[in-house]
This record gives sequence, structure tokens and C-alpha cells, in this order.
Amino acid sequence: MATNNFIPTIWSARLLANLNKALVYGNLVNHDYEGEIKGPGATVTINQVGDITVSDFDKAKGLADPEQVSTTDMQLIVDQAKAFNFGVNDIDKVQSAVGLMDAAMQRASYALADVQDQYIAGFYTGVDAANTIGSDTTPIVPTKDDAYDHLVDLGTKLDEANVPSVGRWVVVPAWYYGLLLKDARFTRNMATMQTGNTGIVDSFTVYKSNNVPNTAGAKYKIIAGTNAAISSAQQITEMEAYRPEKNFSDAIKGLSVYGAKLLQPKGIAVLTANKS
Repeated sequence: MATNNFIPTIWSARLLANLNKALVYGNLVNHDYEGEIKGPGATVTINQVGDITVSDFDKAKGLADPEQVSTTDMQLIVDQAKAFNFGVNDIDKVQSAVGLMDAAMQRASYALADVQDQYIAGFYTGVDAANTIGSDTTPIVPTKDDAYDHLVDLGTKLDEANVPSVGRWVVVPAWYYGLLLKDARFTRNMATMQTGNTGIVDSFTVYKSNNVPNTAGAKYKIIAGTNAAISSAQQITEMEAYRPEKNFSDAIKGLSVYGAKLLQPKGIAVLTANKS
């Protein structure tokens, strides 16, 4: 690939497509404010509308003065910046029948996706205390007989917090998914898909990921919620092809910036679990 044939907009679009396919958590949150970020350090101010009071109507007295709508400001800060920079030697390109540059771009995309996925998964720390089951001190140790039940209990936590049932999801580690497979209640509703969707429990679509947060293989944070709870914004702000001065190769460097915010702490529920 000659540098003068490189079209930045085409490569940027390809990178974003690969990034979205590789994510699990990233596809379960909303991206409502993605178009508003310009670069690293940017801040998006989000207004959350407060409750509206409903009162009795008196025909003789009519309506009271209108209630002023209140808002709460929250900031989504684009505080993450990840870069890649790789080159393909001219000799390697000639000798290889495989498109090395294209393959390398896919690997760079996957690497960015993996880092961003772990970042988004870390937003369980702001969960409302009432929406937790187990803790770091007393984690749940699920078995094949009750792993399903613990997910149902997570759904109950969200029900009690008035979280809508539509669009709910839960992400479990591979070992927890293995326990679910041993429960007939789970396997009778199997809907395995290549996107990572592994089945249904209660009102949840179940996803499997190796990025479920944990500490030294224990205290896994199994997060359930809806996409309204967390917002993430990401953008490829730089993409450039060049010829390194000290080598005979084509190189590409790029910069991805992103941030996330837990907007609705009651919109997620967290089960802390140890592998038995």
C-alpha cells in the first residue's frame, strides 16, 4: 500500500466498525452523546429532568401556578485516550499472500475494543447500595442449582427500583455461564447468537464476557441493567499513514478518545460472586 493512496476517512470507518463488533459492554450502554465530543479532555454536560408533581384538581380554584422544572447537571468527561502505531515492512508485504496491513488494522481494532470494554465494565462502582447482592466481604458462591435464581434476584432488585423490563441485560463470566447450562430452566430458552447473546433469564438477555470485573479470579462483579443507565462516547480523532524515516515500511498511527458516565445508579444491579 503506497502512502499516497491512503484515504483516512475509509480507514476510520473500518476501524469503528470492527470496534463495535468486538465489544460486549460497549454495545449494552447508550451512545446518545457520542457526536458531541471533539477530543481528549472534552466534557459533555447532561441535564437530567427532575420529578413532576401531580396534584388534585379543584374546579372552583383552578390550577395552581406552574411548577418550575428542575434539572440536575452531570458531566461526561472524555478522559481516556488510547493510541496505536504499527508498520508493515515492504519485504513482508511482497512475501506474504495475506493483506498484512488490513489484518493489522483488525488486530488494532480488537485491542482498542478490549481496553474500552474493560473500562465501561468498571462503572459498577456507582451502583445504588440497595441494588447489590453479595459484597467483597461476603461474596455469593453460586452453584448449578442456584446460579439461575441469583440472576432472578437481580431482576427483582431492578423491579423494586422501577427500572423498565424492556431491554434488560446481564453479563456473566464463562464459569457462571457454565453453571447456567446445567439448569434446565436456562437451557429450555436457549437463543445462542454470534453476537455474544447466550440466552434468557427472567427479563434479562444474558451475555458472556471475559471482561467481567474481578479481583485475582474472585469477587466477580456480575452487572445487570438497561442501556439507559450508562452512557459512553467514543471517537477516532486521529488517523494517519506515513513512511517511517529509518525503515522501508508503511505505517499507520491512530488515536481513540472516549469516556463514560453512570447516569442512573438505580439502573444497574450488581451480584458479587466467587467461583466455587
